Amino acid sequence: MPEWSKGAVCKTAGSAYEGSNPSPPIRAVSDRAHPLRTWRPAPIRMRPFAVVVALVNGALGLLLAALILPGIGIGSVHGAVIAAALLGLLNLLLPPVIVALRIPFTVGLTFLLVLAVNVALLMLVADVSPATLRVDGVGWALGAALITAAIGLVVEVITGLNDDTGYALQVVGRVARRSGERVRSDDPGIVFLEIDGLALPVLRRALRDGHAPQLGRMLARDSHRLVEWETDLSSQTGASQAGILLGSNRDLPAFRWFERSSGATVTCSSPGDCAAIERRLAGKVGLLSGGGASRGNLFSGGAEEMILTISRLDVERRANRGYQAFFANSFNVTRTVVLFAWEVALEVSAAVRAVRRDVQPRGARGGVYPLLRAGMCVVVRDLVVFAVLTDMLRGRPAVYATFASYDEVAHHSGLERADTLEALRKLDQQIGRLDRARRYAPRPYELVILSDHGQTQGATFRQRNGYGLEDLVRGAVDDPVVSGAGGDEHDSAVGHALREAAGANPRAGGPRAARAQLGRAGEVAVLASGNLGLIYFTGGEDRLTRGEIERRHPRLLSALRSHPHIGFVMVRDDDDHPVVLGAAGERDLVSGGGGGGDPLAPVSPPAAPHPLGAARFTNAPDVIVNSFYDPELDDACAFEELISFHGGLGGAQTRPFIMCPIDLPLPAQPLVGAEAVHRLLLGWRRLLHPDEVPAESAHGSTSETPR
Repeated sequence: MPEWSKGAVCKTAGSAYEGSNPSPPIRAVSDRAHPLRTWRPAPIRMRPFAVVVALVNGALGLLLAALILPGIGIGSVHGAVIAAALLGLLNLLLPPVIVALRIPFTVGLTFLLVLAVNVALLMLVADVSPATLRVDGVGWALGAALITAAIGLVVEVITGLNDDTGYALQVVGRVARRSGERVRSDDPGIVFLEIDGLALPVLRRALRDGHAPQLGRMLARDSHRLVEWETDLSSQTGASQAGILLGSNRDLPAFRWFERSSGATVTCSSPGDCAAIERRLAGKVGLLSGGGASRGNLFSGGAEEMILTISRLDVERRANRGYQAFFANSFNVTRTVVLFAWEVALEVSAAVRAVRRDVQPRGARGGVYPLLRAGMCVVVRDLVVFAVLTDMLRGRPAVYATFASYDEVAHHSGLERADTLEALRKLDQQIGRLDRARRYAPRPYELVILSDHGQTQGATFRQRNGYGLEDLVRGAVDDPVVSGAGGDEHDSAVGHALREAAGANPRAGGPRAARAQLGRAGEVAVLASGNLGLIYFTGGEDRLTRGEIERRHPRLLSALRSHPHIGFVMVRDDDDHPVVLGAAGERDLVSGGGGGGDPLAPVSPPAAPHPLGAARFTNAPDVIVNSFYDPELDDACAFEELISFHGGLGGAQTRPFIMCPIDLPLPAQPLVGAEAVHRLLLGWRRLLHPDEVPAESAHGSTSETPR
């Protein structure tokens, strides 16, 4: 926790919860008094031991390069130390200069420029003192730079200095001062760090088994506490982040769905679709309104500063300068290249081991996936960390950053496999780095770690049956069946990052022009979102009722509800009531009536409000399908080819967490739904700095809008 010095007395927002609302907002005004907090940031200094290790790293790297590369020669250890010292000094002084340059296609030129400077420096040292260093050409110098980086990473891991905190903060601090955006304040800011896809039960086991030591230390020193919240239906990033960042996730029935009015698919990884969703839901105060920053999210939440925020990619015409600051640091450039290659090797070796040991369930891990995994686990992760460090040293009042690497690896490797937990450990390490950096910021910061949903594991529907959900539907209807795109939600993330970095975000045809037309009149459209299936009868503006479906397709509902790997289906009856149908019974979600066994019982009693809300969405499908869930085996199946998944109900996918400082208040009732989390987090922002958060947006107030 940040250190405070006590002085006079001032008033801040309180934390009282009143009434029977299960998740009421924090009151903006309270008569509770607190001592005035005067913040004194610690000076950024590099530890002498770290400086010595850096010089040793550089010298060892050059000496090893001379042994491996015939085009590199080292005359003495002294010469290697001199070259390493010059490289370190340049990398400390150069980044603010490069950031100040107005270069088009920033990442490409900056990346090459920094590599070229490293190469030029090595060749310059060789020209000035050929007796100590010999470089026979540009290619040999580049190889030496990469080998030096690789050796440095190994030594830093062994010595425990692999987060490079002191050096990185020196560089980031210089960039922040040169930008002129540094804000000095005694009011606490707040940093929200989201670990995409991490369920509370998985986190607890990771804490127990030592896979998240940084988070464990924060809990052990009684600075933070864990609380569970329950997701909506659907339990996926689009609905959760819309609720958390925008205050509403109305009409987001899944990660991808069919829009009746346009006849097109909507996907929460599409920049145009995310932009349209954010415009439609902009009726409340965004979580990041009032000077906040969005890093790696689907939606901006009203932020003024963004990197890799999908809803704003089509709006930004120029290359994002945040990438320039990251790649202007030579350490980041060479470290990224080395770690990227290492992550690819880790994925390939893990996939081979899984095949050799016949691990089940086993996901598809070939093709370009190793490159995608390396991009998410190295490039995107480190870019987001660097951006949050910059935000903190600039004194931004609020930051929300998403780390998707655990979610990405779990989809293909499994929920708690060795390489999945290794991805979590690396995220935990970066969170510790950000935790330690708070003391150097120009304002105090509270640190909140949370997840947007969890995941549930099991062999896919196709692996179990030899056919997919669309094939099951095709055999039960007479109309043509079309299937929407499925697959990994992060497939396009690395490509988005590259396009944003280079400013290649054309808007030809408008932001929604690229949306795929899915179904024509008379067709049945089948889409998948984890273990949630969506069936649409296209060609009409209104959803069909249960009676209409049974008259048009008399075999469909019985085929679905009797299938052993389908837990329940939900349709609308002739009285406009959502009805849940299972193999052994049914349940009316409005009247509570029905017969036989309750189809929702395996996914826990609290799940009832979620299907009811989802059934009332404008773009809800005619038939909602949820896979089976076996609570004894903790087993379910996705309708996509992902062995660890989220999107529907059943298992840990609906059990995310919030890890918050103990001095931030919590509601007396359980947190149910992402909109409740938004009210809580926005209440914390008003508690910490009430003058920086708008009272209401241009479109409305922050009061809750019933669904």
